Amino acid sequence: MIVIEKENQFHMIPQHEHAKISAQIVAHWKNNFLLRSKLREEADWAIAQHDRAWIPLDDQPEWNEEKQRPYTFVDYPLERKLQAYQRGIKEVADRSLYAGMLCSMHYASFFSKDDNDSAVQTFLAEEKTRQQDLFEAMEMDIPYDIYDLHFRRLQFCDDLSLYVCMQEAGTPKEEEVSWFKGGFRQSFDFAPAGMAAHWIDDENVSVDPFPFEKPFSIEIPYRPVSKIEIKEKGLSQAFHDTEIKTHVVTFVKKE
Repeated sequence: MIVIEKENQFHMIPQHEHAKISAQIVAHWKNNFLLRSKLREEADWAIAQHDRAWIPLDDQPEWNEEKQRPYTFVDYPLERKLQAYQRGIKEVADRSLYAGMLCSMHYASFFSKDDNDSAVQTFLAEEKTRQQDLFEAMEMDIPYDIYDLHFRRLQFCDDLSLYVCMQEAGTPKEEEVSWFKGGFRQSFDFAPAGMAAHWIDDENVSVDPFPFEKPFSIEIPYRPVSKIEIKEKGLSQAFHDTEIKTHVVTFVKKE
């Protein structure tokens, strides 16, 4: 779950909804930056499905007693999160071996091989084996630069979607989530120094360099869950009783 705290509410966005925005973002990718192919279709599908692991977890959001707010995807209990990751990766891989490999690579990238947590090390070892098995099962000679490009594209679309979902519209650059202040971590042939986004106002975000065919708009669905209703009903019931609202954001070229 993505959560933005307001004075009297928590604006809550399920992770799979954010992934759908990632899919809309990649659908506008410039065609001359990457030729269309069956692999591209599967890579794009991986972007749409990369957070399906969160569907059952976000359907029953939980309260973080320590922080006195709903758990987010960042602070959700680790072992249960890892179990969900692996369930989601399997669901994707059952439909597309290539998409499953990309999603496995994506989730594994969240952790360091130097992490001392045994659950993390087990997860990384099992995902490394999964990736090898999926690659062999595809029986295709895929150049490294192709799936590396698809992987970086997945992560960029994920990050750009998080950029507009994790912070309030119009957030000044100096107040942005630390992940994005210095730009995005991915580089491409057309953007060797990486890309950056900037809130122009409450409804427009510039992306530079601009990797899309033309400016386009997306809708961010969120539930403004009342803190009073959470106390009265519990978080999960209050979440489901809250009507979904949307906020429109347009991605544009930097002027």
